Amino acid sequence: MLTKTSFQGKLTKTENLFIPFVVAGDPTPEMTIQYALRLQKEGADILELGVPYSDPLADGPTIQRAAKRALNAGMSLRKAIQLVPELRKNGVEIPVVIFTYYNPVLQLGHEYFFELLEENGAEGVLIPDLPYEESEEVRALAEEKGIEFISLVAPNSDVRIKQIAEHARGFLYCVSTLGVTGERSGEMSADSLSFIKKVKEHSPVPVAVGFGVSSNDDVKLVREHADGVIIGSKIIRLIEDGLEKVQQGNENEALEDFSAGIHELVK
Repeated sequence: MLTKTSFQGKLTKTENLFIPFVVAGDPTPEMTIQYALRLQKEGADILELGVPYSDPLADGPTIQRAAKRALNAGMSLRKAIQLVPELRKNGVEIPVVIFTYYNPVLQLGHEYFFELLEENGAEGVLIPDLPYEESEEVRALAEEKGIEFISLVAPNSDVRIKQIAEHARGFLYCVSTLGVTGERSGEMSADSLSFIKKVKEHSPVPVAVGFGVSSNDDVKLVREHADGVIIGSKIIRLIEDGLEKVQQGNENEALEDFSAGIHELVK
């Protein structure tokens, strides 16, 4: 078992957080490590390491394509978790949160899943399709293993906001808009801003906003109202932009372009 520092021990601040999402194994496990290192260099505070899944209910087309590429290359839940120590060996120091749908967890079994997380040094887990009301067993196992169970709260959870927020661990993933992930344009509505404010009133941990953040203007707007910004589809799009260069063996050029895109996004 790896000796690991706690989630809080690795998290160096609690506001103005940058939380990127990448799909494990897209386009290869080795490139996932390199992209993670570039994200850390550009100021990432927490890494969401997505597990590719064939039926991703909350994911838009960009992340679905990434998942398909990773699945075609043989990535799995077990292999994604086993990528964490490789990230560490290569210099990734920020907390790593495994982002997975619930069905692969069920197939592995709750106890074995958390044993894997513990053995491989993952600091957190996020299961977007597991309702809070049905997560008691999973949350208890996470606490037993010293792993933060990251909760999500959405605009349609109005009567549940206080309950979910008060029990949040690590950080609270605030879904800014209903629907699937993806790049959007335009400012957040007054209702979204009011929702974020309400969540922050009840949360003992940083509140990070995701879904639809795709430009520097979006990042700046979120930073005005929340403790952190979560970016997925736009980051996957930047990885996609470099696929041809990676396939041609020009990994360094793809990585330089990726870093420039991330810098422009979060500067």
